[in-house]
Amino acid sequence: MSVTHLSRPLSLARKGDKGVVSHVHATGEAGHDLERRLLEMGFVEGAKVEVLHEGLIGRDPIAVRVDDMRVALRRREAGFISIEPQAA
Repeated sequence: MSVTHLSRPLSLARKGDKGVVSHVHATGEAGHDLERRLLEMGFVEGAKVEVLHEGLIGRDPIAVRVDDMRVALRRREAGFISIEPQAA
């Protein structure tokens, strides 16, 4: 699935934001391993996501509901996940 103009990085989402994963693409030397790990955590195309919590310092890390799972990740990692925002 191609990334649409409505897609934005999960790293820009705030607490309470909801969306659907449209694309996962990590770059760089460690990109392949990170992309595989994100996919294994459930960040696959079509998965529903909701930002549940943001850290106090720099809003990092974030806690995200991915379908029925809860996952914590750094905003840097969340930047490799594109979501199509949905109404909260």
